[in-house]
Amino acid sequence: MRPIEPHVLEADGIQLSFGERRILSDVYLRVQTGQVVGLLGRNGCGKSTLLQTIFGGRRVADASVRVNGRRVVPAYREPGLLNYLPQVPMFPDRLTLAEAARLLQIDVKQALEGFPELQAQLSRPIGELSGGTTRLVQVLLLLHADTRFSFFDEPFSGIMPVHIETLSSLIQHAKARKGILLTDHRYAEVLPLCDVVYLLHGGRLEQLPHGNYTEALRDRGYLAS
Repeated sequence: MRPIEPHVLEADGIQLSFGERRILSDVYLRVQTGQVVGLLGRNGCGKSTLLQTIFGGRRVADASVRVNGRRVVPAYREPGLLNYLPQVPMFPDRLTLAEAARLLQIDVKQALEGFPELQAQLSRPIGELSGGTTRLVQVLLLLHADTRFSFFDEPFSGIMPVHIETLSSLIQHAKARKGILLTDHRYAEVLPLCDVVYLLHGGRLEQLPHGNYTEALRDRGYLAS
């Protein structure tokens, strides 16, 4: 039996300036199913802007997003292709966990299986949950959604360390069926998950050498020696 070919998402031609400041400069990024890809960089360097552009929420002239060589712009209109967790809340406060899962066509009990304490809160409005719990729920729902790719902007923000360990395991498990791109400032949690790491600095993406991420980041001044 021939192996199943991975789906490949590529984005390039992305250039963006705010006034005199160049945020993104002819960026090229590649994610494929079966991978966790890390996108690292300092605050304000353009990571969120890049994710928004690839997803299609921000229009950038000449930006190209392709899946298996076929252009998909804006990507969010392609059914089953890509979901995206922004830094801001993505569900109305009045929506319950169960209702949010139904909107995404997700089996909520399966999505929350590793977190029994959340099972008892299915009927609670999301606005009544703590910030960390809300973040955890959003990540879990998008991770279990039936899409080829998932993008996460600060997925570990506000989440308790004990939950991050379980969530990290679920992310590793999910990459068997989708490609995952995540950006977060918690490098200690991000780096062990990644098959590929990009560093965004000076408006350009640099792919770090495989298996040597910590040393590469330390050499570039992103981690203490």
